[in-house]
Amino acid sequence: MSSPAVYAHMPTTSSLFGFNMAASMASQAAARGLRTATSKHILLDKLKGTWLSPRRWLNLQEYQSKKLMQESGVAVQRFYVADTPSEALEAAKRLNAKEIVLKAQILAGGRGKGVFDSGLKGGVHLTKDPAVVGELANKMLGFNLTTKQTPKDGVKVKTVMVAEALDISRETYFAILMDRSCNGPVMVGSPQGGMDIEEVAANTPELIFKEVIDIFEGVQDDQALRMAANLGFKGPLQRQAADQIKRLYDLFLKVDATQVEVNPLGETPEGQVVCFDAKINFDDNAEFRQKSVFAMDDMTESDPTEMEAAKWDLKYIGLDGNIACFVNGAGLAMATCDIIDLHGGKPANFLDLGGGVKERQVYEAFKLLTADPKVEAILVNIFGGIVNCAIIANGITKACRELELKVPLVVRLEGTNVHEAKRILTESGLPITAADNLDDAAKKAVAAIKK
Repeated sequence: MSSPAVYAHMPTTSSLFGFNMAASMASQAAARGLRTATSKHILLDKLKGTWLSPRRWLNLQEYQSKKLMQESGVAVQRFYVADTPSEALEAAKRLNAKEIVLKAQILAGGRGKGVFDSGLKGGVHLTKDPAVVGELANKMLGFNLTTKQTPKDGVKVKTVMVAEALDISRETYFAILMDRSCNGPVMVGSPQGGMDIEEVAANTPELIFKEVIDIFEGVQDDQALRMAANLGFKGPLQRQAADQIKRLYDLFLKVDATQVEVNPLGETPEGQVVCFDAKINFDDNAEFRQKSVFAMDDMTESDPTEMEAAKWDLKYIGLDGNIACFVNGAGLAMATCDIIDLHGGKPANFLDLGGGVKERQVYEAFKLLTADPKVEAILVNIFGGIVNCAIIANGITKACRELELKVPLVVRLEGTNVHEAKRILTESGLPITAADNLDDAAKKAVAAIKK
């Protein structure tokens, strides 16, 4: 079972089914401005040998996602959240369930096969004895859990979810997502759930079903019933599943989601349709009216550099090279990374200043770049449309002086007020290498490291 935390860095589900998803994948570390999820997958393909750690934008724990679903009337397992072993024990007793599942709450996937530094194996445990829940929680809470998706030292578990364990007699897949080609939301479902939907789409595409939703009319009864039937629900369960589908669409609209993915949407032996696991992607542009949702954002596992960048409205993604890229615009940033790679170098980051840049942002950006011990050179590549090149130049000279820059700096500026910017850099007396164009800049940055 995949992790139910909210991931915006995952490959878009729609790409598996041959249509485009208009889901907002904006980085919070990029201050809601840059649609970078797709960009990073492009970078992964193009920058051979460069590893990108998984990025998570709006980070909700499993219990938070389940709470949102509960509030929209979606059927989920009964559950409680605990921060101490004694709370976990009390929660297990209160559930009064035949079987209990205890889950460590971290954002990374692979919890079931993870290992705690307490010696406990597995971040997900089943038991029929409430007393065992307290004992297990004692070996989870306050300890680091290491999985395939965590840093090597793992992630400290601060919260556990104590839930009713339900048997699943059949598993299906269901998702609602934004599809640009259809100008609105689309339902996607398959009777083959509980597994990687990528495999289903590749091996048995005939088991993938799609329903386009009219954004003004919403999900119609016949659409919900047809999707439920395609998922394999029969008799009374078909109408029950259709009701869950409509409630999930209500949630989709209510929280300004770009994707709600339930895997599995399961059927129990007792005749219940339950959403056992979900991932929700949110539209960053709706943060102003979704304050309660975004207030739940769990940043404890986020990269500290990205968090610092977000404070200054900078869009930062760390890579594992040694040439820092200081650019405005996502497209230009990708092109800069590509051409560095073309000339034998490796980019250390993906940093986009955006449009309304101020000198202080330039200074703070240089602080972030120079704090990375891997950085052996910095390449500034600015095309001034909205951006005033003179502001960039003043920020660069201030940063060079105050931070006592010790690595080679190559600057390529073009566009608004570029002549004034070049004058500022030339008269600064600082060891700044000027470049005529992007190709020239990349060659000089790579050469600076090889000297």
